[in-house]
Amino acid sequence: MKKTLTVLIIVISGLVISALLFGAGMMFGRTNGWRMQGTPEYGYGMMGNSGYGMMGNNGYGMMGNSGYGMMGNNGYGMMGNSGYGMMGNSGYGMMGNSGYGMMGNSGYDMMGNSGYGMMGNSGYGMMGGNWSENNPDVEPVTMKQAEQAVEKYLSTYFDSDLEIAEIMIFNNNGYAIVVEKSTGIGAMELLIDPTNLDVFPEFGPNMMWNLKYGSMGTRGMMGNSFNRTYDNEINMSISKEEASDIAQSYLNDQFPGYQVSEDITTFYGYYTIDILKDGSPTGMLSINGINGQVFLHTWHGTFIEMSE
Repeated sequence: MKKTLTVLIIVISGLVISALLFGAGMMFGRTNGWRMQGTPEYGYGMMGNSGYGMMGNNGYGMMGNSGYGMMGNNGYGMMGNSGYGMMGNSGYGMMGNSGYGMMGNSGYDMMGNSGYGMMGNSGYGMMGGNWSENNPDVEPVTMKQAEQAVEKYLSTYFDSDLEIAEIMIFNNNGYAIVVEKSTGIGAMELLIDPTNLDVFPEFGPNMMWNLKYGSMGTRGMMGNSFNRTYDNEINMSISKEEASDIAQSYLNDQFPGYQVSEDITTFYGYYTIDILKDGSPTGMLSINGINGQVFLHTWHGTFIEMSE
């Protein structure tokens, strides 16, 4: 009996203390809320309604409802529900449920269940197989449409130092290489949706290995500098020649009869090389400039034409 009474007293005491702490916290929050939660006046709050908040409703929040949030509902969130999210439910997500996700359930996904995936259950692979091609009712994007769409994209999100180096048209999408005018180094690879002419960063090495313009780079795919600078000197242990040899060895082993092009584009952290069959382009692959890893681009479909 005494033991039961003692336990009961301890439980009641704990509840009372918790209630007191909660009440004190509420009072403290009301008088000092701006320090953590922020207002439009103060801006930089941990959970601010505006400004650069960790969980802010607007601005650059880690979990903001809008703006460039890590898990934002809108805008360019890492796990946003819409926009260009890494794991967004819609838009161009790396693992989005719809749109152009790297591992999405639908759309042009890398490993998705449907769409044009690298390892998907259905879809189209660059090297053929039993996968189906793009919707035959969708007309491929034209060279002029692709060029205009990419130019508009660059002018919207980036400075004037970037220019188009090459455009390739496939039946699934358009593909563009963008380089820096000042250095000649590849900045990014872009895809053009033939259904609505939307332009978005290509998945794969362009996001994962790009040390300057990729998802983890200082510039970011959507032109966010984050007030950081980048040393333009490329320190890759794999040379251009070695990358070409690695790529050809891979093709010899996996796809005999295909050759690598002599035209190799150097990016910040990797190389992208066109693949040829009987002298004509069929697609491309990328080589990691640090460890030599090979990544096959598989979402383009059948090659149609290339800009001169």
